Amino acid sequence: MKYLRYALSLFFVLAGVNHFLRPALYLSIMPQWLPFPSAANWISGAAEIAGGIGVLIRPLRTAAAWGLILLLAAVFPANIHMALQGGGAYRIPDWILWVRLPMQLLFVAWVYFSSLRKKDGERETTIVV
Repeated sequence: MKYLRYALSLFFVLAGVNHFLRPALYLSIMPQWLPFPSAANWISGAAEIAGGIGVLIRPLRTAAAWGLILLLAAVFPANIHMALQGGGAYRIPDWILWVRLPMQLLFVAWVYFSSLRKKDGERETTIVV
């Protein structure tokens, strides 16, 4: 499972960095009703980076994993918006945008199985806030 977690970490850190390198891409897929799109882009990029790093640090792993799952849920409306706009605006075939939607569930499963699921005999860790 640790290799799945390393891959997960790399995936989210790179995706988060991309929010800062290519903000126009992320701003173009955000629904018009979303307030402060630039701030939302920065926050979601920073959250991806923090979550990606956090799953590698045992005391932070559970919180980071739940944060990534919540982030995946929070950005889902942007993915729907992108699919409804059609891929022509992004030079991506429409079918890829529609296949991408259920893939969010695979990302959630990836986070869960690599960072939240307890193996037999593993102690449950309690986080005190």
